[in-house]
Amino acid sequence: MKMTKREKMIWSLLAGVLVLLFLLSSTDLIIKEKKTEIYPISIVIGDTTDDYYTNFRKGVDKAADEYNVDVNFITLYEKGDVTEQMELLKREIDDGAKAAVLVPLKQQECSTILDGMVLSSPLIVMGTIFPGDWAMSGISQDYQETGKMLGEAIARENTPDKPVLVFSEGLEYGYNKEVYKSLLAALSQAGFHVQLYEKYRNGASGAPAAESEDDFHRTIEENAVSGSGEEILVALDVQSLDQVADVIAGSPVYGKDTPNLYGFGSTTKILNQMDRGVIKGLVTTNQFDAGYLSIVKAVEAIEKRGDRDQIVLESYYIEKDDLKETRFEKILYPIE
Repeated sequence: MKMTKREKMIWSLLAGVLVLLFLLSSTDLIIKEKKTEIYPISIVIGDTTDDYYTNFRKGVDKAADEYNVDVNFITLYEKGDVTEQMELLKREIDDGAKAAVLVPLKQQECSTILDGMVLSSPLIVMGTIFPGDWAMSGISQDYQETGKMLGEAIARENTPDKPVLVFSEGLEYGYNKEVYKSLLAALSQAGFHVQLYEKYRNGASGAPAAESEDDFHRTIEENAVSGSGEEILVALDVQSLDQVADVIAGSPVYGKDTPNLYGFGSTTKILNQMDRGVIKGLVTTNQFDAGYLSIVKAVEAIEKRGDRDQIVLESYYIEKDDLKETRFEKILYPIE
């Protein structure tokens, strides 16, 4: 049966419509695919290396995968340069970072410099939230509680006739001053005599501080290797703890008259030193969670969700036997 001219026109028109619909759908003009937005977020730390941020970065990477974030991890060129850190922070935001995470080198100086800056993106502070409008969230430990926690542990395990020697990059670095004040209060109350040594001294009046890295290292050796073995050594920050532990582990008298070493923070290397018996006790926190939350809060700030808040992570005092406990294994050796 032959089609009429009208039928042919109708079928041709239908075929044309189908072709047109196909072309429109294939070019996203009708069925638009939802595009996933990628958020560029910069993390600016207060060190020239990220060696001490392994677990933190694992948490960052996990959150970045889940929240479609492109992370730029920024280290300093010059150690101890607060001005450079804040310039890098400003540069990252000016270059397009939708949010920034700051690990302040010296919290007071960073806060002061921020007073004179205008940031066009939200800021997450790894520590106590700064006053003012720049920071949306702070993620920290309870620094007073961590110092008190370690001081009480030292007092439980040692007699007050033993001198306590405290080593630090400097009280102005990070939140060392807050930790030291509560540590000192706990030890003084228990009758201990405390002596402070700073690698980079900054106005610590009356403290017998080391003036240079060589002097600092020499002071560690004199007390960790050549001392009586009765000394109690404490490192306020992970950098100093790493250095003191290396000196003790490399000592020719290691294992004989080794002083008790305590500290704050943890890395795989430091935990291995504890497992070997070089380090007696540590106060640490969940760095994986810290890294993860930094990205979560940054994304919330970008999307204008959530309120300005301060997150306080739990701190733990651990010794060698705790390394094998399941709950601490998950904190200290997180799986990506």
